Amino acid sequence: MRNLFKYVMIVATGAIIFYACSKDKSDNSSTVPPGKQELSLYLTDGPTDYFDKVLIDIKSVKVLVDTCDKSRRRRDDWDSTKKCNIWDSLNIAPGVYDLLTLRNGVDTLLGSGMVSDGTIRKIVITLGTNNSIVKDSVSYPLNLVNKQTSITIRLYGHEWDNFSNGRYRLWLDFDCGRSIVRLRNNEFYLAPFIRAFIIKESGSVKGIVKPADAYPIISIYNATDTAYAFPWRDGRYKVRGLDAGSYSVYINAGNGYQDTTINNISVAIGRETDLGTITLHK
Repeated sequence: MRNLFKYVMIVATGAIIFYACSKDKSDNSSTVPPGKQELSLYLTDGPTDYFDKVLIDIKSVKVLVDTCDKSRRRRDDWDSTKKCNIWDSLNIAPGVYDLLTLRNGVDTLLGSGMVSDGTIRKIVITLGTNNSIVKDSVSYPLNLVNKQTSITIRLYGHEWDNFSNGRYRLWLDFDCGRSIVRLRNNEFYLAPFIRAFIIKESGSVKGIVKPADAYPIISIYNATDTAYAFPWRDGRYKVRGLDAGSYSVYINAGNGYQDTTINNISVAIGRETDLGTITLHK
């Protein structure tokens, strides 16, 4: 479904790194030095109701910059052996964070900083060993496949939003539902799925579902893709990073409440489609 907003499968196993549930508050009045660019990388969550918490131990994040190519256009034939490929680190606050707090339109600044000017080809995220999930109030270790402690996200050069002179930003949607694999004996493994998007080139759907004791799970789908939302206790939800098109919204209700489907929901680039308040009934 997505061009810019398609899922990016992780090359190595690991997790995502982020800090502080806050928007970018950098001072755009300052000048980006010659030969540099300023990056802001945000994280948001494609949630799951299967776990109470998804806790990730984050250590560092760095980007690979192709300083020979400053076009920032999509290319599938990038040469990884060029001598002008430079690794730069972004500023982060290492620690253990709960991915499930980043849903319904909430994002956090994953990493930021001045790096070499050029086209970003890869993002590499390193994590520690203190990773776990909580299910039904019981904590389980979250294992790393083949004990690899980093993940590599391959980019094609065109993904970043040039929102100001010399300043670029990108959102990463960490899909918890697809990223955690359960084996026998309650063994859990992390195999991340991530999609990259920028807000101004995507649409969103939001609304409120009541009552809270229906424990609704929301699916927004069409013929080619599906996105999910798990509302807050006040019923609010939001799904971002959608391509333009017509969607259906399916509300899977529990606790004796009836499921509900709404068809022909129009999503447009740069617009929030507000479905208002939906009240479920038994």
